[in-house]
Amino acid sequence: MSHLPPCRVKEIRHAVLEWQRRHGRHCLPWQLPATPYRVWVSEVMLQQTRVEAVVPYFDRFIAHFPDARALAAADIDRVLALWAGLGYYSRARNLHAAAQRIAERHGGEPPSDLLELRALPGIGPSTAGAIRSLGHGLPAAILDGNVKRVLARLFAVAGWPGRSATARRLWSLSEALVCPDKPARFNQGLMDLGASICTPKAPTCLKCPIAFSCRAYIAGETEALPEPRPGRRRPLREIGMLIIEGNEGVFLERRPPSGIWGGLWSLPECPLDTDPAEAARRLGIETVELERCEVIRHGFTHFELLIHPIRLRLTGHAPQACDREGTRWHRSNRGIPTGLPAPVTRMLRERSG
Repeated sequence: MSHLPPCRVKEIRHAVLEWQRRHGRHCLPWQLPATPYRVWVSEVMLQQTRVEAVVPYFDRFIAHFPDARALAAADIDRVLALWAGLGYYSRARNLHAAAQRIAERHGGEPPSDLLELRALPGIGPSTAGAIRSLGHGLPAAILDGNVKRVLARLFAVAGWPGRSATARRLWSLSEALVCPDKPARFNQGLMDLGASICTPKAPTCLKCPIAFSCRAYIAGETEALPEPRPGRRRPLREIGMLIIEGNEGVFLERRPPSGIWGGLWSLPECPLDTDPAEAARRLGIETVELERCEVIRHGFTHFELLIHPIRLRLTGHAPQACDREGTRWHRSNRGIPTGLPAPVTRMLRERSG
């Protein structure tokens, strides 16, 4: 635990609470109302995704799954379809699995106990703290990206927040600042400060309610903190994707549950040094190659992917072997199916357009 003077903690709490009441965000969709379920869904969506991008996804998701029981009862394909475009699809699979556990063991409502929350799939310490504080109104620490930045500057914490030692220091500070009487407003205030005042670049420190106590501001080092991630070059990967066309439509297969685009429907892949017709033959499909399309570049957090689309034409009728579980044919006259990876959707649109 970090040992901060009680008077300083009280000053910071009071300043953040007053600022949030007057200038913070009060009309985000998951705040109207801020139930534990809605807070949980929003927190998972907001992981590595900006608020502006999340809002329409959240609204659609809640319209289909208004509570944990509805989400638990849903087919995973429907969940993934509504998630398509947000990326990091393991979040959606964990959300679905956790909803089923909540429906079975917690009466359909996310629990308030931190240990019980942490035991659910996909819920880490900060998400658990957000559900407990923002959803249940009970004291708990949080440490999302915005709060890390605020605390790193407020207390001049050196080191990249992704390092274990730095993260432990920031967690200790967040726990020391936990507000016992108004935890939801205080935690929301920390997040709002990071989103609107204590921004990554050009923070508006003169408008910050806790600038009086900010070590980075006082030392003129706000731009230097938090320290950036050590530079590294993302590796480049290349893969071929087979657009197999036939009278039944385009051939799709479900991806493995783990890895990129886990559980989504997609186009079959083949290594670039493999004959595409031979790769299709392994699927039980006889084809002839039509053309090789423009390469598509798609970025992930840890690597760049170059996709080489290859159009193939089915020779004869679709064999029964393709009706096995995990494969299907999609007719183009039904439009582009939902729940596909973004570059696959792009390829199919270009093909149909």
